[in-house]
Amino acid sequence: MGLDFSHGDAHWTYSDFHAFRSELAAMVGIADLSTMEGFGGTRSFDALPDDIRPLLDHSDCDGELSPNDCSRVARRLEELIDQKGEDWEHRDAGLALVEDLKNAASQGEPLTFG
Repeated sequence: MGLDFSHGDAHWTYSDFHAFRSELAAMVGIADLSTMEGFGGTRSFDALPDDIRPLLDHSDCDGELSPNDCSRVARRLEELIDQKGEDWEHRDAGLALVEDLKNAASQGEPLTFG
């Protein structure tokens, strides 16, 4: 059981996906993801001017990202993964998600979470 995506091989347990997004959030200035709407908090993602926002401001178990969002998120996610380095525990799954995002965008289809 866990989280899969419609256009490739990325896979996480829900707890690992939460840890992955928490680390990404910290990299873009959100010290505690639990303060944000959708994660138990009240802070809105509206003030986050970062292309990773659609991935952070998203359900962890359903829904989709538009092809346009997929393209933007893939570029930004790749940058953030590079910043984390070769030894980051989420690197391989993150790079698989980058490929899933790129596949969806190139096909003009949304990336579905499920």
